[in-house]
Amino acid sequence: MDDKTLKTIEKRLARLEKTVFAVAGLTSRKVSPSSSRSGGSDFSGATGGIRFLTSKQFFKKKKTFSEVRTAMSSHDYNYSAQAAQTALNRLSRAGGPLVALREGGKKLYAERK
Repeated sequence: MDDKTLKTIEKRLARLEKTVFAVAGLTSRKVSPSSSRSGGSDFSGATGGIRFLTSKQFFKKKKTFSEVRTAMSSHDYNYSAQAAQTALNRLSRAGGPLVALREGGKKLYAERK
């Protein structure tokens, strides 16, 4: 390969690394709710909305489903009840960031310790 081809490849690689590591949260680039759907610190979708609330310490105290939906809506995460419930169920599985509790016949969600 000649020098021109190598320089082109190096530039492309640098751009790719910058993009990949920025999405993974390894740089200071802010990830918005409308960014790509690649996981990590990505806050897109209903699950991303709940992860966003978790990052803002929303689940320090127990919250009901309606409180979670209200908080999601106030941060422009407008999803159906079914989508929000599915996201909460998935994030409250073993190893997830949330825990689901039953108190007084109501299901509550809190940050897993």
